[in-house]
Amino acid sequence: MTPKQSRPYMPGYGITTESEGMLPWSFVEEQMAKSRNYWIGSTKEDNKPHVAPVWGLWHEGAFYFSTGPASQKGRNLANSPAVNVHLESGEEVVIFEGTVEVVSDKTRLKALDKDYKAKYGLPMQGPGSIFALKPARAFAWRESNFPTSATRWTF
Repeated sequence: MTPKQSRPYMPGYGITTESEGMLPWSFVEEQMAKSRNYWIGSTKEDNKPHVAPVWGLWHEGAFYFSTGPASQKGRNLANSPAVNVHLESGEEVVIFEGTVEVVSDKTRLKALDKDYKAKYGLPMQGPGSIFALKPARAFAWRESNFPTSATRWTF
């Protein structure tokens, strides 16, 4: 599924309204695949934000990560599946907004574990703690040409 591309609404930041210069979806996929660390933003039961780095995978066009069910992230996601995912870079930015769901398909878990071991040298955590991002929106830009590269995708 290819998301719908448009310009983000950011009043006062000089974002052009023309489509020339928008980033292709392949930019997002490339950044997600090559990144080692990803920031996950979730919400605590008292509605306070919680942000923490995780390891993860861009696998077959989707983002996966794991966290222990007893961790703050795990408890937050059990209470509310709403998340933000952000890469470390402020120069080649990728941000997702969406929800997560627990991955339970054994074939997918096996494939994820294989890729995770290849990337990090360790197995992914067990069933019940591996999540798949279901994006609602994604944003990306290059800091070097922000007003023309800023792009939004809607799913």
